[in-house]
Amino acid sequence: MHEAAPINPWVAFAYLVAGVCFILALRGLSSPATSRRGNRLGMVGMGIAVLTTIFTHLPLMEVTVVEQTADYDIWTQFTRIDSVTFAEILAAIGIGAVIGLTTAKRIAMTAMPQLVAAFHSLVGLAAVLVGIAAYLNPGAFGISSVVVPMIGEPFAVINPVSKVEMGLGVAIGAITFSGSVIAFLKLNGSMSGKPILLPGRHVINLATLAAILLLVAQFAHTQDAWPFWAVVVLSFATGFLLIIPIGGADMPVVVSMLNSYSGWAAAAMGFTLGNTAMIITGALVGSSGAILSYIMCRAMNRSFISVIAGGFGATDSGGGGAAAIDRPWKRGSAEDAAFLMQQAEQVIIVPGYGMAVAQAQHALREMGDKLKEHGVRVKYAIHPVAGRMPGHMNVLLAEANVPYDDVFELEDINSEFAQTDVAFVIGANDVTNPAAKTDKTSPIYGMPVLDVEKAKTVLFIKRSMGGVGYAGVDNEVFYRDNTMMLLADAKKMVEEIVKSME
Repeated sequence: MHEAAPINPWVAFAYLVAGVCFILALRGLSSPATSRRGNRLGMVGMGIAVLTTIFTHLPLMEVTVVEQTADYDIWTQFTRIDSVTFAEILAAIGIGAVIGLTTAKRIAMTAMPQLVAAFHSLVGLAAVLVGIAAYLNPGAFGISSVVVPMIGEPFAVINPVSKVEMGLGVAIGAITFSGSVIAFLKLNGSMSGKPILLPGRHVINLATLAAILLLVAQFAHTQDAWPFWAVVVLSFATGFLLIIPIGGADMPVVVSMLNSYSGWAAAAMGFTLGNTAMIITGALVGSSGAILSYIMCRAMNRSFISVIAGGFGATDSGGGGAAAIDRPWKRGSAEDAAFLMQQAEQVIIVPGYGMAVAQAQHALREMGDKLKEHGVRVKYAIHPVAGRMPGHMNVLLAEANVPYDDVFELEDINSEFAQTDVAFVIGANDVTNPAAKTDKTSPIYGMPVLDVEKAKTVLFIKRSMGGVGYAGVDNEVFYRDNTMMLLADAKKMVEEIVKSME
């Protein structure tokens, strides 16, 4: 039988360097202040990995080893890029680079969640296509032996371990693709963001996942075609079933989970291709995405398992359409808000998805600069799940050139609200709702929230008093004596406040 050829030490070293770059990239991306450096390291690592992979597979060659047995001959053969030229590879890379650069330049920061979901779908689809190619031509991937019986045509026998890797990679990739497509449609407004709750959806999801695992086992045992294609079809359907019950406003955890799925799909395909860099990269993305998802689930007071099973943030009697409470409230103007903040010693700004929708981040940064000119300390408080993806608010504020030192996470700034003159909330609802701490019947009970109600004055920008957040519950902060509601489009209201400060 064929014995694996020793790995070129320079190739192993190059992949090791690429892996270190990826780890340092993740480290850099953990902070807005070092995110640019992290991105550059990731680009360097990927460049090294791509170039190493290309040159590892050149020059083209085919090796055949023959073993004679009593009944039939066995050829173990592996082929390195036997039908693809170097020029075609470079052309494919060039096309992908042009598409990536063009897309990145045209997409607005407010649409970044849609872009991330779209990229996740491409990773998943790539894993599916690689798995199908490996199944149809296993010899080209070096994962089979060619059996020539005494009577009949030769046929390829795929290695059992490779069949398991291939089946799981295709399954995870297909789930990632279809799930990401649904997430993109919801984020983009092309599909209703409301949860679509199927009867017995959890039973259906779990049964489908169990069927996929059984089919992978069947494929590994028999190598029949029908279990493989059944895995592909069921996995595409599973991605749809998992994401369709999830409300559009619950996307931070969903995007994080899809990111994790795409990593595991890449890692599985790395085993199929025998590519160390893919295994390392996929494992890093998959594990970091899973850890981030767990952290965000805790921030939302949700079960990690319920997110995987689908239907996160949705109940059969779920909200989304609950009416606001009919209670007295105070309405203020831009002039009122400008006066109160100019007289304050410290203002904490709490951005939410409403700021992203209105694209008010630049106006908000201008307002912060104006307040600083009047000697006011300005800080920004970020909830872990504010927006539509992890770090959404951080990205928008960075895009508006808000200083990194002014931006604080929930656990670092929550204690300061009690000593703050004005809490300026722009488009954040559930993440500032005190019911999460006091009302055990509330859907958001137990979720850590920003303690804006403890500030001396709360200025709350909202389009109208009739709407509620994704959890479908009203925010009692609206009706407190120290709260002034600023009802208007977020961007227009902030611009009016800035004008009132001149």
